Amino acid sequence: MLILLLIILPLFGAAMLAAWSGADRTRSCRFALGWSVLPLACVAFIGTQDKINGVMAEAPPLTWIPDAKMDLRFSIDGISWLFLLLTCLVTLFSFASSLASGRGGRAYCGLILVLQSALFGVFTARHFIPWFLCWEMTLIPSYLLIRLWGGHGAPRAALRFFIMTLGGSAFMLVGFLALQLSVGTMDFSELAKLASDHALAGGLAKTFAATGMTGSALLTIVALAVFLGLAVKVPVVPFHAWLPAAYAEAPTPVTMLLTGLLSKMGVYGLLRIFLPIFPEVLPSLAPLLTGLAVATILLGAMAALAQTDLKRILAYSSVNHLGYCVMAIAASAAVHADRGALSAALSGTVLQAINHGVIASALFFGIGILESRSGGSRGLNDFGGLRAKTPVFCGVFGIAVFASLGLPGLSGFIGEFLMFNGVFALTPWAAAVSLIGLLLTAVFLLRMIRKIFHGPLKPNFAKWADLSGTERGWFALAMALIVIPGLWPQALLHFTNPVILNILDLLSPIP
Repeated sequence: MLILLLIILPLFGAAMLAAWSGADRTRSCRFALGWSVLPLACVAFIGTQDKINGVMAEAPPLTWIPDAKMDLRFSIDGISWLFLLLTCLVTLFSFASSLASGRGGRAYCGLILVLQSALFGVFTARHFIPWFLCWEMTLIPSYLLIRLWGGHGAPRAALRFFIMTLGGSAFMLVGFLALQLSVGTMDFSELAKLASDHALAGGLAKTFAATGMTGSALLTIVALAVFLGLAVKVPVVPFHAWLPAAYAEAPTPVTMLLTGLLSKMGVYGLLRIFLPIFPEVLPSLAPLLTGLAVATILLGAMAALAQTDLKRILAYSSVNHLGYCVMAIAASAAVHADRGALSAALSGTVLQAINHGVIASALFFGIGILESRSGGSRGLNDFGGLRAKTPVFCGVFGIAVFASLGLPGLSGFIGEFLMFNGVFALTPWAAAVSLIGLLLTAVFLLRMIRKIFHGPLKPNFAKWADLSGTERGWFALAMALIVIPGLWPQALLHFTNPVILNILDLLSPIP
């Protein structure tokens, strides 16, 4: 019942906001901020539970459509728990940023809580239908938050975001419907078992015999359809066209949700759904996936170098960083032999996704402070010399930047190290080429720090004050979440290792 409570709590908070007709902008945001602590406490309690076969919590399956074998089944294992924790933390940061920048209102805060509930469903559902419903439900509040509270270009950016992600989801739905017709189930665990027995290709060949295609070819088409739906969300080049405008036009607190959580949905889907269900055809798809991942890394970094808008720089930086996750997953698909390298690559993927969500949220929190104090300016050349007036802000923002660069001792390092350690053993050429992306990342992030905080102080910033006590408190939390995993990565690996071993048994079973 804990899982159902977790999913319902944000919806109940949103309903209370809708009924609170007298709440102004500030009170609505403060209520939502306080209410979002309840799911965090629930997730923290679940994290203390003993694991049974790697599962920390499981809701009793509820029969929904018996004739189609569709059940509402939810469970939480170590990886799911980390993504749930990330959802709670980024939502807190988003509300804190909203409060600091004067954003809020009942509708605004209610939509964020609805989005949080849908994300909880995505990270806990174990059957495609409830998972897909939650996946699609994230589109509605995200679209409205961008469209109604974004900048001048928000209508077009929101529409592009909606159409591209909905289009990718349509392909994914068709792929799973083909599996339902062929093997009679869309339960993730059952599909993974059938895949390990090499039964999916045979089922597709029998059901779609009229096409004259082999089962392997049909399964490859289904896998590509599912990959497309996930790739749009990550996003993978060339399916990233919606991202720069959406990140730039959305309110900064909403951008934190987009980069910290919605992009992680794609990584989670690739890791927990795509890999276990399609091991039969993954080796043949690996070259394509690896090429797309390397292109995402390099083009994301080069695009960030060409930007002058701070939010667009960080938007393309997110594309670059999540490209490493796709590269590690693609390398895991290429070779099913070296379990040590596979384990390193997949463990690094999870850590990169979680840590990037926190780091990116901290960076966008800083951009939000710059925007609110400067009256909306966020150009790379709009600032300068702020280190002299805001040394604390410069320090904490710099730590977040160096964490994004993968500085040893900070959270961004361990994920990148594990991924490259695994990928070098599995697909050396991809790892070697992707190192260029690391160098380009250092260039555009260090240039951003130099432009904002160094050089002569511009006269219009002479009266700026440093971070307030509340802002320092939120940055202190972010710094703790950046430093502690960097010094003690086992705190996260403790949760991921059992689940990674289960995935490895599907990809590369022990003889």
